[in-house]
Amino acid sequence: MFFLLKKAERTHSVCKKMKTVSIKENSDFKRLYYRGKSQVKKRLVLYYRKNRFSYSRLGITVSPKVGNAVTRNRVRRLLKENYRLLKGISTGYDIVIVARKSAAFANYDEIGKDLKGALYDSGLLKRDELD
Repeated sequence: MFFLLKKAERTHSVCKKMKTVSIKENSDFKRLYYRGKSQVKKRLVLYYRKNRFSYSRLGITVSPKVGNAVTRNRVRRLLKENYRLLKGISTGYDIVIVARKSAAFANYDEIGKDLKGALYDSGLLKRDELD
C-alpha cells in the first residue's frame, strides 16, 4: 500500500512531526488555481482549499516577472520563513502562495504582514496570532 501513495504522502508518513508538506505536482497547483478560493494582497496572492489529509500542503510560486534567480530565491526564502514561524495555522488545507512583482522590493516584515493578513482573511489563521 505504501508504494501506491504519492511522493508527498509517503514523505509525510515517514516523518510524522511535519505539519506541512510541499506541493510539487503541477496538477495540484492547477486544481488550486481553478477550484480554490483566493485572497489578494499587495505583494502576494494566496490560494487555498481543504484537502483530504490531516496535514497541510504548501506550494510557493515566484515567476520570472518578479526578477532574476537571486531575487526569486530571496522572495521564496522570505515567504517560507514567514510561514514557518506562524503558529495556529489550520491543518488539512492545500495552500499556494504566488508572489507578485512588488514582493521583489519588499522586506521580511512587509511580506510577513501580507501573508498574515491573507491567512487571517481566508480564515486559516486565528485572530490571536496576528500580533
